[in-house]
Amino acid sequence: MKRKDLKKHINYLCAELLAECIAAVQYSTKDNKQDVENVMLGVLKMQNDWICRLSHVEPGSKKLFFKKLKDDMQKRTDEIVDQIQNL
Repeated sequence: MKRKDLKKHINYLCAELLAECIAAVQYSTKDNKQDVENVMLGVLKMQNDWICRLSHVEPGSKKLFFKKLKDDMQKRTDEIVDQIQNL
């Protein structure tokens, strides 16, 4: 996958996570606005981190770099989804 396509994928994934946060606020009966804002802020920070990491690939170890990025993305996405489900 090209870096350009990966950046688009990251942006799409983060947009979907933000949409889920908004839906959680709309359909929740609890007053958890601050929790939702914290999760949304975490998604935005995560997106920025991934794009920055992708823009500055370390030379020489690209395969290892992309494997670590993929693993980090999967782990962090799972954490965010769990946080959204607990809202």
